Amino acid sequence: MFEGLTGKLGDVFDRLRKRGTLSEADVGAAMREIRIALLEADVALPVVKDFIDQVREKAVGEAVIRSVTPGQMVVKIVNDHLVATLGAETPPLNLAAPAPLPILMVGLQGSGKTTTSAKIGLRLQSRERKKVLMASLDVRRPAAQEQLAVLGRQTGVATLPIVAGQGPVDIARRAIDTARLEGYDIVILDTAGRLHIDDELMDEVARVRDVVKPVETLLVADAMTGQDAVNVAKSFHERVGATGIVLTRVDGDARGGAALSMRAVTGVPIKLLGVGEKVDALEVFQADRIASRILGMGDVVGLVEKAQEVVDQKEAEKIAAKLEKGSFDFDDLLSQLRQMRKMGGLSGLMGMLPGVQKIKSQMANARIDDGIIARQEAIILSMTPKERRNPDIIKASRKQRIAVGSGTTVQDVNKLLKQHQEMARVMKQMKKLGNKGLMRHGLQSLFTRN
Repeated sequence: MFEGLTGKLGDVFDRLRKRGTLSEADVGAAMREIRIALLEADVALPVVKDFIDQVREKAVGEAVIRSVTPGQMVVKIVNDHLVATLGAETPPLNLAAPAPLPILMVGLQGSGKTTTSAKIGLRLQSRERKKVLMASLDVRRPAAQEQLAVLGRQTGVATLPIVAGQGPVDIARRAIDTARLEGYDIVILDTAGRLHIDDELMDEVARVRDVVKPVETLLVADAMTGQDAVNVAKSFHERVGATGIVLTRVDGDARGGAALSMRAVTGVPIKLLGVGEKVDALEVFQADRIASRILGMGDVVGLVEKAQEVVDQKEAEKIAAKLEKGSFDFDDLLSQLRQMRKMGGLSGLMGMLPGVQKIKSQMANARIDDGIIARQEAIILSMTPKERRNPDIIKASRKQRIAVGSGTTVQDVNKLLKQHQEMARVMKQMKKLGNKGLMRHGLQSLFTRN
């Protein structure tokens, strides 16, 4: 998300940073370019106008003009206003109400409501240790209720048994009664969507809302619908009263204008982001981190948190013990590749590192992408256990067999063997280099194409 905006803003700020002093004309030219970049990113026009006016007012102030680094000061001002536009303080999901606490999911058909319901259910059950019940109120879309039941089985979150012929309001009542009798903490109610906003949809959602009195009413909106997502959010909030927004498919939208606009237009906070198709691909929305990503500053805190979630501590300790002895085989490399994939692959990791936007084109030219991880994994899996433990025995005939088995070439196998040799050499020097040296040389040797 925000790739186009990040690139264009990066070019503007680079020019500002190169100037020793800034005149009003310099700031004005930069503001015009930022305005165009925001509009091209699908940010709503009123939001762009307010944003530029506020930034310009501060950017031409005496404190900036006389600053030692005026370019950096402008970047800070833009960052501060981005955070304010996105919502400086985003409240978490309200879980303080008495059980069973109802959460109402609303939105248009195709926005990802049902999948998001399951993601939230899994998150509340695994992280908050809550007993969650999900119920589908969608009696119009074929197999909608069964879809939620399947997701419930996949995530281990309980779903309300389907009773044919019941209407949405009756299902909602039954869900609350069941939760009360069986000791559930939270009830997630997945309402029906439509292809467009209509009175029938709004009336149905309003009736359910009046019956269950939800503590949270979460509007699920597809980021890829751009400007229209803002109109949808505004309509739902006016008619139903949303308490929070869940923005889905943000991993597939390079513009990101919907996220910048929705909070400003509706006043409703964006609480969660759907960042992929997997059931655990859900992130808490934090404005300061998103602003940092937009400005190319990365999200190191988010990267560390993601690493803590996916890294197998026992596996890491096992590899560390082997490194102490100076041994590093292909089983160890395979484990590292798989953990990297869990963290979002190269593209996911690079997007969270500061200052990386500029080298993405260089990576593309060098053909360094997520495909490398998949190819290297395929090559290692085509080796026998003996070959993985003893790479030195992999000679011509074995290389040919491994290449055929992995769908690659002998040249690819040779490159991986050479990279492994280089990594093994680096690992042996780890005590001399320290952890910083390991990171500097180890990752470079893994992904360099010769």
